[in-house]
Order: sequence, then C-alpha cells, then structure tokens
Amino acid sequence: MPEPTSADRMIVKFTGARADVLPLTWGQKAILRDIQDSGNQFSMPGRIELPGGSTVEDAAALLHGLMGRHAALRARLSTDGAGRVCQQVAGSGQIGLEILTLPDDAGPADIERCLIDLWTDGPLERFDFSCDWPLRMALVRHRGACLYLAWALSHLAADGGGHVLLFNDLRSDKPAGGAIREPRHPDVIDIARNEQQQQARQLSSRAMRYWRSRLNDIPAQTFTESAELRAQPGERYRQVRFCSPAARLATAAISSRTGTDLSRVTLAVIATAIGRALQMPRLTIKVMVNNRFRPGLADVIAPVAQNSVVRIDVADSTVDDVVARTRGDSLAAGMRAYYDPDELAEVCEGLDAERGYPARITCRVNDQRAMTMRADAETRSAGVSPEQLSRKLTETSLTWLGRRDNMHEQVNILIEPQPEVVSLHMMWDRWCLSDAQVTSILRGVEEVAIEAAFDPSAPTKVPI
Repeated sequence: MPEPTSADRMIVKFTGARADVLPLTWGQKAILRDIQDSGNQFSMPGRIELPGGSTVEDAAALLHGLMGRHAALRARLSTDGAGRVCQQVAGSGQIGLEILTLPDDAGPADIERCLIDLWTDGPLERFDFSCDWPLRMALVRHRGACLYLAWALSHLAADGGGHVLLFNDLRSDKPAGGAIREPRHPDVIDIARNEQQQQARQLSSRAMRYWRSRLNDIPAQTFTESAELRAQPGERYRQVRFCSPAARLATAAISSRTGTDLSRVTLAVIATAIGRALQMPRLTIKVMVNNRFRPGLADVIAPVAQNSVVRIDVADSTVDDVVARTRGDSLAAGMRAYYDPDELAEVCEGLDAERGYPARITCRVNDQRAMTMRADAETRSAGVSPEQLSRKLTETSLTWLGRRDNMHEQVNILIEPQPEVVSLHMMWDRWCLSDAQVTSILRGVEEVAIEAAFDPSAPTKVPI
C-alpha cells in the first residue's frame, strides 16, 4: 500500500434508539461457529466514492448515522451469568474513523491498491468481538479531496444480504441535508427476542427432523482422504478460481428450458461435474440459504443466512433429471434452513452415537449471487444460441490462487456474483482431492452445462 503522508483518527460519537443484553441469534451462532472452526473472520469489505466537495465531517456524519440506525453495529460479544456467550447492544458510544491522506504523486493504481490493502493489511483487518464494534471505517484523501469511504464489516453483524442493505443505506444517506432518518426495524434485537418464543422453537424442531433424515446415513466425510495424497508435496489447502462465460450462457439455456431458477441449475451442474469427475453417484452438500423470504427478515441488517443440506442423486440419469431433483430437494432445504445451531449440534451428537462414528458434511456450495441476481425472467429471455456458446469458449479461465492457511471443510465452492460469467472460487483440502481432480471438476462444470444446454436427454455419465 502506498505510504500515506498522514494517518489520523477521528472519534465519532453516536447514540442509538435501543440497547439490550440478549442471547445470540441463530444466525450469529452459526457464523461464530464457522469463525471458531476455521480461524477465518469472514469480514466483508466495501467502499463508496464520495461526492465531490465532501469533507471529513461529512464522512463522520455518515458513520454516525449508520451506528445510530442499526443495532447490529452496536453489538459486542459478552457472557451472561451462566457463562454463555451473549451480545450486548449499546445505546451509545464512540467509534474511530481512520483518515488516510495519500501523497500528492499517488496515481489511480496507487489509490486502488490502498483501498484493497486497507482491509487485508491495514487498519480494517481483524476484530476483537468483545471489545470492537463490528464495523471499521476509513476515509481516503488525496490532494485535499475526500475520495472514498472504505470499511470492513464483521460477519457477526450481517450476512451478504445485510451487507448489501448497509451499502444501499450508506449511499442513500444525506448527512449534510435534512433530518436524520429513523432506525430500521426490525433489527437484531427483535430477532434475538423472537427466536426465544415458542413459535420459533417449534420451527427449529421441525427443521431438525429434516436434518436428521439427511444426516442419518452419510459417511464420516464427504470425500475420502488417501495416504497417497497426504504424502504429496506442497501446502495442504489450496484455492482456485474458474470463470466461464460459456457456462453462464449454457446454464441460462437450461434454466429457460426447464423452468428452474439459475441458482438451482448451477448447483445441479456442479453436483453432476463432481459426480462425473469422482464417480460419486450421490452427493450430500451443504448450501447457504439467505432466509430473507421469511416474515420480518427481508430488510434486516443481521446475519440470518444459515446452512441447509441438499442430497442429489446424479447416477444413471440425464442432467435434466438432476436439475429436477435439485429443484425439489433445495426447496425443502430452504424451508428447513432456519434453526437453532445448538439444537442441530445435539442432533449430530445423537446420530454419531447411533452410527458408532462421527460424520459431517464437508462439502459446501454457497451461491453469493442470491442478493444480486435479477428476476429469472431476464435469464430466461436471454435467447442463447449454440453459436454464442462456441464463441465464448475461448474466454474460459482457470487461475490458481495459492495456499490457504486453514479450512474446516474439505471443499468450499463460492459461486461469485460476477456478471455474464459463472465464476467459481473453489477452496479444498489436497488430502482428499488432487489438483488434477479439482481441474476435472471445474472444467466439468462447463462441459456438463454445454452438453445439456440444448439437449434434455444429455446424460450425467455417472454410473450407479
């Protein structure tokens, strides 16, 4: 990062409408477990370009408004009288705004690098959840002008959908104009209270019956480790990004023909590619469900997305068959994705005792496009042709991104929200999958999608 000519810190005081000490919400419990298991905080970076003529005081007013409106940003972890982790939502407080002034000779590339590095190596990097507010913000100045407001948002405060809402809220705020807008309701306080009610507890119990049906016969891990792979040189955990405009057009064609939304089509194609590359007739996969279709959760800034589980048979079938199965099972999975993680832990412990060995689903697919994709009507009117697919094949890319420090799953595939392309960021454990197998899976996503784009009888090529 270009060395700033000055780095200052402004203290911004805030007052919120509500304060309380509450149990963690189910979404907070889920992400906290992921953080503890993986060592990754999953913080989300963001930035906005400030209007010309903006001042430091304008930036401070934006931060002041956010902290006052959203209870999740005023929450820190604590423990209750019984020693259980809880959240303490403050009614008021103060937060620092980092102010970085870049040298006059910094060019556009230097400014961009500064914005990227702010949350990886700079003052936005990591949180202490018991002491820090779950939002960190920095103002970047250059040649006397306030250019950007950049931030890191803790996943304990919001999921991807909540981050989009916060971004939109920040862009629509007018601190130099009229009155301060009212806080958004419901908020994390309402969710925490509602989840203690009998109706929510019953909802969680019903979800457990679904989870039990999907977990009762799974293997110890989704993929089998091998001594040969353990002995290979190099790092254990690795990551790669696969981008295919052709796969995007092909999945759009399948979506149009089958009347299935793009997210479920993509999941079906990924499952088929995994089954084909590894000769696995059935896959049980964790999927992330945003839960914002539920009453009261659509516009809340809080973590409400939770894992559910989909079981997909891919053997001796057509790709269209797999799409239909994925559509049905993922619909059921979505209806059973709102639950108390403590209750799920109890179910898993009971099943482990019944089986005689511990078992976990260690493959996760997270479609991050859920909050950014337009209505399916746009996808289905794409008018994809075989000629378009053929032309796009030359644009396919596979980029090795290097090592990862740790993973608590064997495979994690992020479907990234990139326009006009299927972009897959895959992280995996090399003790269970070789680099060649990963390449085969990712290339297979494109192959499966293209084979099935215009052929409803295209086979999965996975034997029973």
